[in-house]
Amino acid sequence: MVLVFSNHKGGVGKTTSTLNIGAAMSRLGKKVLLIDIDPQANLSRSLGIQQHENNIYQVLRGNKDIEPIQFGKKLHIIPSSLDLSAAEIELSSETGREYILNEILEPLKSSYDHILIDCPPSLGLLTINALAAGEHVFIPIQAEFLALDGLTKLLDVITKIKKRINDNLEVSGIFVTQYDKRKILNRDVASAIDKHFKEKALSSKIRNNVALAEAPGAGAHIFDYNDKSNGAEDYMALTKEILAVLKKKK
Repeated sequence: MVLVFSNHKGGVGKTTSTLNIGAAMSRLGKKVLLIDIDPQANLSRSLGIQQHENNIYQVLRGNKDIEPIQFGKKLHIIPSSLDLSAAEIELSSETGREYILNEILEPLKSSYDHILIDCPPSLGLLTINALAAGEHVFIPIQAEFLALDGLTKLLDVITKIKKRINDNLEVSGIFVTQYDKRKILNRDVASAIDKHFKEKALSSKIRNNVALAEAPGAGAHIFDYNDKSNGAEDYMALTKEILAVLKKKK
């Protein structure tokens, strides 16, 4: 299954979630491939990978065959590159430009239980490519009222892509990050998400946790950095919930 983690609002924990959900899946026995399609390359750098020649930009441009890098026994990654920022312009004149990533991933789908794509914080061609290749969209959202406005826009875009480009695409989960139950605002927004999005709203929430912020500096996911932390506990719970959702949708 191809899972897309998307939110055009930055700073919501999208990269952190993609990385740690993928790591949790691998710890639960799933073979996982992470795709970093964000020019900022934060997912790649979070695992200590800098400019690697086998990056998604070179693959999208047709300069390299796709060669995942093994990070763990069951965890692989195709890293990003700062050069990817030019891809929006360079690929804009390509025929079938929305489907380039899907064509690249097609031969890999049988080799992995799950492919997780970390999107840039925008709704440009790279994100559209990810949504065209995906089956399930998971949306991390901060417990802030302004985030709800952005979520509505993102859902509208996903609906259009489902109608025009990829009819297999569906929003399979919305989850709250950077949550502090002591704050009334956080609780109110979480309740609003549960009310308005009902079955799409996941019950697991990612609490504010310093270990999640520290782990990328060590080039590690949360389970290698501190598997006793609240961050590790929350992401494992969220991952199990996501796997249960996916199992129902098979």
